[in-house]
Amino acid sequence: MTEFVDSAPPDTRAPLDRAPPALRHSLAEDALALLCGTALIALAVTLFQHERLLGGGVAGLSFLLHYGLDWNYGLVFFMLNLPFYALAWRHMPRAFLVKTIIAVALLSLLTEITPRCIDVGTVQPLYAALIGGVLLGVGFLILFRHRASLGGVGILAYWLQETRGWRAGHVQMATDSLVLLLALLTLPLPQVMLSVIGAVVLNLTLIVNHKAGRYMAH
Repeated sequence: MTEFVDSAPPDTRAPLDRAPPALRHSLAEDALALLCGTALIALAVTLFQHERLLGGGVAGLSFLLHYGLDWNYGLVFFMLNLPFYALAWRHMPRAFLVKTIIAVALLSLLTEITPRCIDVGTVQPLYAALIGGVLLGVGFLILFRHRASLGGVGILAYWLQETRGWRAGHVQMATDSLVLLLALLTLPLPQVMLSVIGAVVLNLTLIVNHKAGRYMAH
């Protein structure tokens, strides 16, 4: 391998220890990313609601309150996120906070619109868990790569990854596990197990694709 490196002309190769400068996303790119990311997540939420599955973190708590008390999912999700904005205000860049608030508001709106635009009909519960987990993972990945989140545990996971080097997927998985344990009090075991499958798929998607330093744009 060394001979191939050494044979390259000095002015045509960058040092191995020096990464290329990061490219900044434009405002239009950020706006489109927030819309695409939240749209994918809203579709996953629609699939989960159809099969009475749930996610983790604040989203999972919102599902539990929606199923148990018939509260509006979008409104509950938005309200439960409010305390986490204090962490973002004190420790995160203002641009991150603004984009996160916009993303949460978009998701709250899209979770109301999507079920009215799509008739899910019949879907196998396992398929809903698997595809829902993938949609959630890709949606979160889009948001994370544009320096945004969906508030709640997402803010905490993003902050810990940026400041402590902890994997966002690992933090998310720990909190998801806690919410899923609480779900055993209100949901049948088969639905909880399918929710676990969805959470694993979500977090594997993040762990594999969201690593510090891998994505250069910001």
